[in-house]
Amino acid sequence: MRKSPPEAHWSKPRGMLPNSRFPLLVFRNGIPGGGEEAVRERLRANGWLNNWRYPGIYTYPHFHSTTHECLGVATGWMEVELFGRGGLRMRVSAGDVVVMPAGVSHMMTGQSDDIMMIGGYPEGRDWDNVQEDHLTEELRRAAAKRIMMLPIPAKDPVYGEPMREWIDAPSSVDADLNDFRDGLDAI
Repeated sequence: MRKSPPEAHWSKPRGMLPNSRFPLLVFRNGIPGGGEEAVRERLRANGWLNNWRYPGIYTYPHFHSTTHECLGVATGWMEVELFGRGGLRMRVSAGDVVVMPAGVSHMMTGQSDDIMMIGGYPEGRDWDNVQEDHLTEELRRAAAKRIMMLPIPAKDPVYGEPMREWIDAPSSVDADLNDFRDGLDAI
């Protein structure tokens, strides 16, 4: 059973960025105290695999179109900018876990000296690295189509429960994304 609901941060397509109809979720202190092994073990136990260890995340805006991503803060803190340049800025600290929907732009803008992140992907999916500065219209369309075909992960990475926030998210029709979807087809 979830101890507390995650923070939910919503986005919409912005310029060349697809962002997502699903909210970005932040489980504050979801893995109390963090720690590399504790974070990795929790992600793996809940089906978020293909894990990596890195001192933060990339310092340029990017998103993934082949998978959703989980970012667990093992040690330290980092500041991130989300949803594109000039978007939401947030600080996450040891024990926090961020569930990033595919298509959501993110980059690290600041960090402590001891920052260490553990990442993972639902069912061990492989990731791509779509950089905002290198997007063309053709790449944007192809990425957005891949994103829309991704399934909702079976479990959240922290508590191993169904991802109600995504299951209950508005459909693309109800989220007023019809024009966006229609615009991905013929030019």
